[in-house]
Amino acid sequence: MKNLSLLFFVALGLSSCQWGVPNKVAEKSFDTLHYAYKVIKARAADCGTKPDSACTVVKINYPFFDNAKALNDTITRKLTSMFAMDGKPDSSLELMTKKFLKSYDDFKKDDSRSGMFFTLDDSVKVIHQDSSLTTLQVSGYSYQGGAHGGSFTGFINWDVKAGKNLRLDDVFAAGYHEKLNAVAEKIFRKDEKLSDTASLKDNYFFKDDKFALNENFSITPIGIRFLYNQYEIKPYAAGITELFIPYAQIKSLLRPNTVVSQFIK
Repeated sequence: MKNLSLLFFVALGLSSCQWGVPNKVAEKSFDTLHYAYKVIKARAADCGTKPDSACTVVKINYPFFDNAKALNDTITRKLTSMFAMDGKPDSSLELMTKKFLKSYDDFKKDDSRSGMFFTLDDSVKVIHQDSSLTTLQVSGYSYQGGAHGGSFTGFINWDVKAGKNLRLDDVFAAGYHEKLNAVAEKIFRKDEKLSDTASLKDNYFFKDDKFALNENFSITPIGIRFLYNQYEIKPYAAGITELFIPYAQIKSLLRPNTVVSQFIK
């Protein structure tokens, strides 16, 4: 009986880790937001019997939260903004899907190269959840006929009680900017194997060649993770750049009584 019980709990744990299964309800404790994963998938009309890897396909995997309209709307805005055509996000994921497939059809009218196809592959994953904070990673890849595709990774740090996506100003006390930037630059230079005085002019794209943090961050139990996407501070081939700041180095800069407070010892 002990072995059977053990197998049951192992199986239960594995089933809760499945990704991209429509309406798969994640196992969560009673004091966290409940959600189910949903999937939108659409193939271009000319796909025929081709596999997904050889024709134009839109795939969107995302969690839908019960009784949390503001969070669901935030997820939709994040997804529709990632690769917004003409800089104008669509009002829904379904509309975005239709417009993407139409853009492919329009492209093929002027470019009949065989084997050319578009790709839109987006996903949202819950990477942390407790009774106060839900953190999601929003990732996507899009190819629309250029020299290469583009990818993006962003985050939603959802304050459950306040019902909003957190900004740095919500987490840090007033006047934190310069001090946080100084701490982050030391970590950045160490990660990049740069001296304290090495110029950032030739190999990075920082404004005025001065290091600066962005607003793309995720709150974790041990620190704050910042992420620079492709082309943001380095050439495309360099990919993304991550920068992690432990709470131990910025404890004095944090605002009291926020969702981060639970992680500070």
